[in-house]
Amino acid sequence: MNTITSASNGNTGHSGSTAPVPAKLAHVVLRTSKFQEMQEWYLHVLAARTIYADNGLAFLTYDEEHHRVALLNAPDLKPQEEGAAGVHHVAFTYATMGDLVATFERLHGLGISPVYCTNHGPTTSLYYQDPDANQIELQVDNFDSIEEATGFFYSPDFAENPIGVDFDPLELARRYHAGESDSNLKRRPRIGQRGLDSLPLR
Repeated sequence: MNTITSASNGNTGHSGSTAPVPAKLAHVVLRTSKFQEMQEWYLHVLAARTIYADNGLAFLTYDEEHHRVALLNAPDLKPQEEGAAGVHHVAFTYATMGDLVATFERLHGLGISPVYCTNHGPTTSLYYQDPDANQIELQVDNFDSIEEATGFFYSPDFAENPIGVDFDPLELARRYHAGESDSNLKRRPRIGQRGLDSLPLR
């Protein structure tokens, strides 16, 4: 059983106790009035397959899980409004920089382009927007261990710039195919101060 102590989960009401934690993040469910368009978009972007679909529900997956993304057909929904509270994005991690570059190139060939691209420090990330304006992050880890990535959050670089450094994905792909090392491609340059107010909110 996976557990964490109250000191690490902030559960001050049960001092000294342990609590079960989830074994994994299983899936995301999205309601949409663009049911077929959303299915096709996620099938393309995640190179997924449909496990089950009818007129009201679709289960999509890209691995052994029975579904990673579920879509609920809800006709006549209002579009998302600017400035409303909600989920900012959902992220999917690729195993290698080569996989991320290949995914960018495949989607670029289908006319699906990222809305922005940022090296956050711990990750190199491409952000896409689905037909309902939900943001999906496709990323690769920049560090070899969780400990190194976590340590970055306590570095002067992160204090100066907690958002990241934007990049051109076509240039990233060019550098990758030219044989530049992954460590160079993943290294985040210093650009000075960049605050949370520069984070795209949609």
